[in-house]
Amino acid sequence: MKLFNTLTKKKEEFIPLMPGKIKMYVCGPTVYNYFHIGNARPFVIFDTLRRYFEYIGYEVIYIQNFTDVDDKIIKKSQEEGIPAKEVSEKYIQEYFKDADALGIKRATVHPKVSENIPEIIHMIEILEQKGLAYCVNGNVYYRVTKFKEYGKLSKQNIQDLDMGARIKVNDEKEHPMDFALWKKQKPGEPAWNSPWGLGRPGWHIECSVMAKKYLGDTIDIHGGGMDLIFPHHENEIAQSEGATGKPFAKYWLHNSYININNQKMSKSLGNFFTVRDISQQFDLEVVRLFILSAHYRNPVNFSKELLKQSQGALERLYNAKNNMEYLVKNTTSQDQTQEEIKWIEVLQKYKEKFKNAMEDDINTADALAVIFDLVKETNRYLDNHKSPATIKAAYKLFMELSSVLGLLQKTEGQLDAEIEALIQKRQQARKEKNWALADKIRDQLREQGIVLEDTPEGIKWKRI
Repeated sequence: MKLFNTLTKKKEEFIPLMPGKIKMYVCGPTVYNYFHIGNARPFVIFDTLRRYFEYIGYEVIYIQNFTDVDDKIIKKSQEEGIPAKEVSEKYIQEYFKDADALGIKRATVHPKVSENIPEIIHMIEILEQKGLAYCVNGNVYYRVTKFKEYGKLSKQNIQDLDMGARIKVNDEKEHPMDFALWKKQKPGEPAWNSPWGLGRPGWHIECSVMAKKYLGDTIDIHGGGMDLIFPHHENEIAQSEGATGKPFAKYWLHNSYININNQKMSKSLGNFFTVRDISQQFDLEVVRLFILSAHYRNPVNFSKELLKQSQGALERLYNAKNNMEYLVKNTTSQDQTQEEIKWIEVLQKYKEKFKNAMEDDINTADALAVIFDLVKETNRYLDNHKSPATIKAAYKLFMELSSVLGLLQKTEGQLDAEIEALIQKRQQARKEKNWALADKIRDQLREQGIVLEDTPEGIKWKRI
């Protein structure tokens, strides 16, 4: 398997640190709001990579953190007049709702910053003892000039680095590039006791500590969006390697941006979409398929029209699934012919093509194309050959490959519940004489192959 390593700027053969085991850390959300479509991309991509590793037999220890101590959380708590902990706990639960709907598996551990304060303090103390950190007025900063390899991930050196928007000039710092490890408490902010007084951690130290605690000094893969390369991941390397003297991560993987209607997504442009917003119009499995339809290192454009295309593609996959399940249940028993046995063997070429795509730097776009080719081949062949054993073999392979991408995982019961919920929503719209919404829901159901029937017992539905 080859992965593009941001650290070396090239595709490399993936060799785990320990045979059969992979230690993976992916930066999670700062929990002060619903996460947006840009956040969803790394969550889906690295969930898919994890699924593939498990599919080919690896044990994966997958850590994704929650940043529940942060300026944005504090600001939100002040605006709403509730404790910061209440804000973060609320949005952790909301994260899981959206992540579940996107088909994202739970991490092995989802650590929180607030639960790792002693370990954070301990690492800062080690950095201070090594001369890599210094305290000024209760604030502790990292001395970037003392870490000789600073800039090796972003391929920039300290002299060339521009003091951009995220690097504030501060008279306390010895060097403008020095960054905060510990922040002195301000009035009304949550704080913890430390050797430097009451305060809270800086952003970057949190991930270094949680990765070390749950995965050890050196990990196989660290993932995240490319916006985190600098300064966040660069600073993680400086902290972790400064503290342990060992390489932090062997492979660094970063996904590219999602643009909205060919413009970079930003709040200032008003083109900022949360996954929760999108879920009001589209099943989030559609969003997952949309994300997987492009190579993770390519920028991708997001629009309602493209989501509709993904919705149609997902419906084709569910139709194939439903058709095969129907054939399995309703085909009369008959012996499998030698020709059919050979055809099942030929189907394995799709499995190999799928694996080749995934092992070429997680090429989910090509892997999806293989699944659609498999559907075409299966539909063509099963029109004339219908022994139960043949249908079951084709169905098994189809579902096997789809599950690696986290698709088609919903049970019939889940689908039925969603349809019932839409019908109830339509009934409420009709009561409120909101005919436009009622018609829209009816059309949405029809597109999914659902027709409604008026009966003496009320509205019933059936698939066509």
